[in-house]
Amino acid sequence: MKLYAISDLHLANKINFEALEALPPYPDDWLILAGDIGEVEEHLKFALIILVSRFNRVIWVPGNHDLWTLPTHPQSITRGEARYQRLVSICRDFGVLTPEDPYVLWPGQDRDYLLVPMFLLYDFSFRPPHIPFEKAVEWAAESGVVCTDEELLYTDPYPSPAAWCARRCQYTEERLKKESLKKNPLVLINHFPLREDMAVLRRFPRFSLWCGTQQTGDWHTRFPVSVVVYGHMHMRGTHYRDGVRFEEVSLGYPRDWVHKRGLSYYLREILPGV
Repeated sequence: MKLYAISDLHLANKINFEALEALPPYPDDWLILAGDIGEVEEHLKFALIILVSRFNRVIWVPGNHDLWTLPTHPQSITRGEARYQRLVSICRDFGVLTPEDPYVLWPGQDRDYLLVPMFLLYDFSFRPPHIPFEKAVEWAAESGVVCTDEELLYTDPYPSPAAWCARRCQYTEERLKKESLKKNPLVLINHFPLREDMAVLRRFPRFSLWCGTQQTGDWHTRFPVSVVVYGHMHMRGTHYRDGVRFEEVSLGYPRDWVHKRGLSYYLREILPGV
């Protein structure tokens, strides 16, 4: 029995869509689906139809693309918190675990691990200290970088992504404090990286604004964390900080992966782990 993870399926791209359809079954294994499945509900539903039939259990967290409200789509009336809750409802219809559900134990051979799906968003704190908050997007735009979230990701009823992020961090931190008392090692699951030093894009360094929050930078040491799973960066890799393993598990856009390898090649084994 294994715990796998993947994110950033971006099913609006035909080659990604077809690769998911061709994924073989893993009947004994669990899968973490770490956000950015697509931009409309049909993408999420299609992914869940496939993955629930292929894996023993599926855990989902949202990415920024999942939360977009497209003006040309019938779902455009659903935005912000209401859109997030709508996606949670769809997952529950499929029996898929979300950040709003009780955390579950993954049964390892030597110990059980508590799986912690999270939705934390970002707050523009991944920026140089001399750049004030209110000038952050302008600073990024000077380098030709502005995330599409600025047009399509609404935060109703919160006034900004930062306000929504603060609420989500508070909510999640309170839950982690309670769960940490149980002494099970944690697997933290989020779409965005938890640390600023893992939100570095060499070609577009100022895109870091839309990549996380400094509020979570020490969570891997404050809590009994074994592994952190994230995506968003489209930069697959394994990193270690303070003895904790961080796994970036993106598939990405068609340019980001080798199609002939198929989707199975890009499933990252989280537990038991290498």
